[in-house]
Amino acid sequence: MSAPRRQAVVLGMGLMGCDIAAIFLAGGWRVTAVETASARWPDAEARVRSSITQLDGDPAEAAHLTLVASMEAPDYASAEIVVEAVPERLALKQEVFGRLDTLVPPSVPVVSNASGYRITDIAGHIATRARCANLHFFLPAHLVPGVEVVQGEHTDPAICDAVAAIMDGLGRKVIRVARDVPGFLANRIQHALMREAFSVIDQGLATAEDVDNAVRYCFGFRYLAAGPIMQKELAGLETQLEAGRTIYPSLCNSPDPSPTLARLVAENRLGPKTGRGFRDWPADVTAKERARYERALLAAVRILREED
Repeated sequence: MSAPRRQAVVLGMGLMGCDIAAIFLAGGWRVTAVETASARWPDAEARVRSSITQLDGDPAEAAHLTLVASMEAPDYASAEIVVEAVPERLALKQEVFGRLDTLVPPSVPVVSNASGYRITDIAGHIATRARCANLHFFLPAHLVPGVEVVQGEHTDPAICDAVAAIMDGLGRKVIRVARDVPGFLANRIQHALMREAFSVIDQGLATAEDVDNAVRYCFGFRYLAAGPIMQKELAGLETQLEAGRTIYPSLCNSPDPSPTLARLVAENRLGPKTGRGFRDWPADVTAKERARYERALLAAVRILREED
């Protein structure tokens, strides 16, 4: 007789929630997912099946997904982890954690997939805040292997150990973040890059296409093989030191976002969701680029799997 399936509860079935659910299901878990908009359930189930397939799993595993419309519906006592993936609004997340405070047994870790808000700010007001941490996935969550486990100011370190062990068992590459700072770890590094990327466009040094090509086909091309620190070690740290002395004084250090970025957002030029950003995004181009993007990610996943 096979062992009973471990259970996770996922709150919110947008793209992130669906892909997080797929990770658990592909790993042999069962998932109860709360999605209050029941009209979205068929699309959510389809996304979960597709994501399981991309993980080289059996899409039939989606049969172990149970969708419910109410936060009170899941059997939290049998869950090993509860993952909040509701929209990125602080007040909403605080409300959700306030309700979970009494719904979920105190021994069960409750984590947030917030990409910007600190778990200290999300759950700092509840009685069981010590069992709360941030579990930050990157879109598309099922394809990007890395996941950050962030310890809040009130988090019991043992909770982070337990969450990290669950993620490791599901084949995720766990990144531990020891302090609850804005942007955690990966987004802090990413936004340092993005500030300079938008700055060179503001200055007229390069176009958006040139910036993309510089990252994809120059230094960014190497990052799949080695992260930035290892790459610089392989090249020799003395070279990095001298380059830093030359380049750092001229880098952007503005505390404000790029004027070009602010203008595009003010003009509702957000990218594919509004049909135009730096470039035009008709539906056919958007579909083609998203498919190409996912193919490239899948190829990268296969390379990393061969390494591991």
